[in-house]
Amino acid sequence: MGRLETLGRVLFGGVLAFTAIDNLRDIEGMAAYADSKGVPKADRLVPLSSAMLLFGGVATMFGRAPRLAGGAIAAFLVGVTPTMHDFWNMEDDQREGQLIHFLKNTAMLGGALFFLARGPEEN
Repeated sequence: MGRLETLGRVLFGGVLAFTAIDNLRDIEGMAAYADSKGVPKADRLVPLSSAMLLFGGVATMFGRAPRLAGGAIAAFLVGVTPTMHDFWNMEDDQREGQLIHFLKNTAMLGGALFFLARGPEEN
C-alpha cells in the first residue's frame, strides 16, 4: 500500500475512531439525545453503534478486515444519519447545521462503502 493510501486510510479511520470515543465518553448524553429523536432502546443501541464505529475506525486505520470494518462503519452511518440528522424536520435556524452533518455522514458512507467493497486480498 502506498503512502498516500495509508494516509487516507489513517485519516478516515482515525476521525471515525475519535468520533466513537467521543460518543462513548458521553454515552448517557448521547443516549438521551438519541432517545429524544425516537431511537428505540437508545441506552443499548448507542453504546453498540459507537462500539461498531470504534471497531470500524480502528480496523480501517490499521488496514485490517476492510470488509468487516467498512460494513461496521456503513451500518453505523446508515442507521444514524437519517435519524439523528433529519434536517428536513428542523426549523430554519437548525436546518443548515443538520444538513451539513447529514452530507458529511453521506460522504463518509461513500468511504465506508469503498472499504466494504475491498477484498481481503487488497489488505
